[in-house]
Amino acid sequence: MNNYYTSTRNKKIQISAKEAIKKGFADDGGLFVFPDLNKLHIDVNKLINLSYEEIAQIVLEKLLPDFSNEEISNSIHNAYDESFDTKEVTPVADVDDFHVLELFHGPTSAFKDVGLQMLPQLMKNVLEANNKVMILTATSGDTGKAALEGFKNLEKMGITVFYPHNGVSKIQKLQMTTTNGSNTEVTAIKGNFDDAQSNVKKIFNDEQLKKELGLNVSLSSANSINIGRLIPQVVYYFYSYMQLVKNKHINIGNKINFTVPTGNFGDVLAGYYAKQLGLPVNKFIVASNENNVLTKFFNSGIYDRNMPFFQTVAPSMDIQISSNFERLLYYKSGEDTDYVKTLMDQLESEGKYQVSDEILAEIKKDFYCGFSTDDEVKDSIKDVYNKDGYLMDPHTAVGYKVMRDYQAHDAKTPMVLLSTASPYKFVKVVADAVMDDIPDDDHEIMEKLAQQTNVAIPDNLEKVWSLPILHEDVIDKSDMKSYVKSKVEAEFYDKN
Repeated sequence: MNNYYTSTRNKKIQISAKEAIKKGFADDGGLFVFPDLNKLHIDVNKLINLSYEEIAQIVLEKLLPDFSNEEISNSIHNAYDESFDTKEVTPVADVDDFHVLELFHGPTSAFKDVGLQMLPQLMKNVLEANNKVMILTATSGDTGKAALEGFKNLEKMGITVFYPHNGVSKIQKLQMTTTNGSNTEVTAIKGNFDDAQSNVKKIFNDEQLKKELGLNVSLSSANSINIGRLIPQVVYYFYSYMQLVKNKHINIGNKINFTVPTGNFGDVLAGYYAKQLGLPVNKFIVASNENNVLTKFFNSGIYDRNMPFFQTVAPSMDIQISSNFERLLYYKSGEDTDYVKTLMDQLESEGKYQVSDEILAEIKKDFYCGFSTDDEVKDSIKDVYNKDGYLMDPHTAVGYKVMRDYQAHDAKTPMVLLSTASPYKFVKVVADAVMDDIPDDDHEIMEKLAQQTNVAIPDNLEKVWSLPILHEDVIDKSDMKSYVKSKVEAEFYDKN
């Protein structure tokens, strides 16, 4: 059994989990993966009656073999003891004939908090005495604030967040631009999320920039391309399964389905990791919005990002390059790094690639994929609220519609729908679906929606309206590299 991570594009690379977290991204452009993942095993029978944090300890010990048990334990407690509004961290709600895994109880009311409260704690155990790291993050709305909150004011670490100008909801923008902290930088770019993500990847692989920054300063990622962000998300799949056992919805060992709204494929990939580790899962239902590159891939085996880009009512999923899909291709190709590199080179040069029929069939064994239009999103929010009194955000509603499509083929297997954000993060869309008379001001909409539905507004979203705007930069996407260099110099050199 190995104890190292390798690159999706070069199996000769062998580095520790700590080094993989520190780097975030392989030098060859690939993502770090754990070979022979399915040879690790977690016995679900031993998870009965364990708390979220106890399950996290077991999962992280498996996937981060060079971290000590004490390092993992301290990281878990620092990440989750105080920052979530429930001790369960990710509670499960029963709605109609399915279950909702609520991932929005953290400090920014989005699922990204689960990984991004943990990643900075892990990073503390990675940096040596003279090391400094600048975290670079491209965000479609939620990752940015969650990362800022996790890394804020930490020693030897700075964070720079890029988001698409006019491409996030008003409250998402407010959450980011009002962030305080001595080491936080936020800027909008003139472009979309894929532009931000692609340029961040290029910056990571810029050898000249690395030399200019110096030996003791490194760049790393808080996106789910960093395995330190992805691995904590594996935990809530195990935890939600055990909640269904505890509440007698299933017996231990029964298979269940998970529906996951996804753009960058990280959230659902964490579920696949859980299945590889032994979680009894029948199928993952992958839900896209109208930027449905993945749905078309499942129908044809062709991944083609050369499609019209749509700004939808589920903006955190307005993505056409699903970075974490590369990790799935690594596992489904039998860990064939040469094959994955060929596909990724084609994606870079031609904007598309095609997998073999055999690999597509392997992927379909574990995954089903569909998409939801904007109109269907609003209908789903309205229908579930009117019928069951449960209020969904638009991304969760994308998942709901695709879940119902899938259940036409399999209505018997218990279903867990991942709810990825508070409805108040996308309040205009939600209000438009469930209210008749909608005010013009987003804050007024939020308060009126709370009055009508009796769904409480999370404290962090209630308070953000009164905070001062601290970050107002807007730059061209071509200026991201020089922006990063200037912020590194300001953070690590000018302060010394």
